[in-house]
Amino acid sequence: MRNYRLLLLFCPLLAFCQQAEQSLAPLQTVDRVEIERYAGLWYEIARLPNRFQRNCNSNTTAEYRLRDDGRIDVINSCRRQDGSTNEAQAIARIVDKQSNAKLQVSFVRFLGISLFWGDYWIIGLDADYRYVVVGTPSRKLGWILAREAKLDAGDRASIDSLLQQHGYDPKLFIETAHFIPGAPEEKKEELR
Repeated sequence: MRNYRLLLLFCPLLAFCQQAEQSLAPLQTVDRVEIERYAGLWYEIARLPNRFQRNCNSNTTAEYRLRDDGRIDVINSCRRQDGSTNEAQAIARIVDKQSNAKLQVSFVRFLGISLFWGDYWIIGLDADYRYVVVGTPSRKLGWILAREAKLDAGDRASIDSLLQQHGYDPKLFIETAHFIPGAPEEKKEELR
């Protein structure tokens, strides 16, 4: 009987949370991404906390390599707390070929088949491809990436404004530290 009452208490809360998520406007992407320009190395500037990056402490990067079959190899790398490197390889496919702004990524392969595709939507992109903002329709995942390990304050203010316009809270993004490789522990210099 007690469990039944608890269930009755939580049902309205669950319905409210689901309604709040459904009330978000559809996530808008940029109009066009030139995939050839997008390919290459990106530094993670900030991200929404997520379970698959919980062991990443610093120096997080994402590298995108174009493949002959039209897909994209993804190599994500970060430094753990103990100084070791963590690397994850994935494959991306372009879902919206008119804009190239909607992709899906799979980090799970079994017998050469990619499983469990996740959304990767480009919602902000600097005209010179200096930085990009990536999100998902649920707004549960988000990343700010740049071609260099730091952004100036003006760019970051523009990105924070863009995040708010797209239904994200920029204050929830955690900053990613980037350190000079090989520096002694006591003399580590942060790049930003």
